[in-house]
Amino acid sequence: MKTKLIFVDIDGTLTPAGTNTPPDSAVDVIKKAQKKGHKVFLCTGRNYDMLKPVLKYGFDGLVGCSGGYVTCGDEVLYDCPMSKEQLDTALNSLHKNGVFCTIEGKDGSFGDSNLKDFLDTTEGGNSEIERWRKALSENLGIKPMNMYDGQPVYKVVIMARESSQIDECRSLLEKDFNFVIQDVPAHGCVNGELINRKFDKGRGVKLIAEHLGIPMEDTIGFGDSMNDLEMIEAVGVSVCMANGSDKLKELSDIVCPSVTEDGLAKAFADLELI
Repeated sequence: MKTKLIFVDIDGTLTPAGTNTPPDSAVDVIKKAQKKGHKVFLCTGRNYDMLKPVLKYGFDGLVGCSGGYVTCGDEVLYDCPMSKEQLDTALNSLHKNGVFCTIEGKDGSFGDSNLKDFLDTTEGGNSEIERWRKALSENLGIKPMNMYDGQPVYKVVIMARESSQIDECRSLLEKDFNFVIQDVPAHGCVNGELINRKFDKGRGVKLIAEHLGIPMEDTIGFGDSMNDLEMIEAVGVSVCMANGSDKLKELSDIVCPSVTEDGLAKAFADLELI
């Protein structure tokens, strides 16, 4: 039996968006897949601090910070935070244009003080909006921006009423950063993130596969939103959750049931991983 490397997004894939508790069925099949010799990795936009609550389920490593921080076992394979100049440029231009921001360091996340009020006025949204709404409303560790302590930052999450509010920042930083904007809904909120062009989830997947000597054809990726695109494009078999982005579903090999309908468990069984 060939060893498969399985990469699983968190919000909207492993767990309902903004929570830290997977369905029991997901935890069960992950353990069964590992017992069969496969390795299971988190592959998430979350920083290390925000993904720590799910590490107790026993993963073999992680692609965190959208690829900016990569580990395999106890070994750090890649660590690439933003420069101070890049961070200052981003925050200055975004704040000047009324964009709400959170910044994600390895050991903490820091958000604009009025972000919660802004999110409370939006309705529905994609998994990223829901993650931030819950992270703020349920106090999952996002500190006020004025408490930022200068630690290395890997990405900036942005939310605005209109996409035009992001244009100035895009003109200043697009040469170095991908502006990953989620499907724009009619929910009164445009959201996305600035991700360094030096890395992405797909390159994180490849880094782990190369480190372990496993061909990419033996990798499988599970995601739900457009920030999973590079992972979906990189892996040998791509799976999108039924609750996910319509665009991502079109690009994936398989669409499995939603996270709340035991989607991971059913897909693991269909792919003969357990």
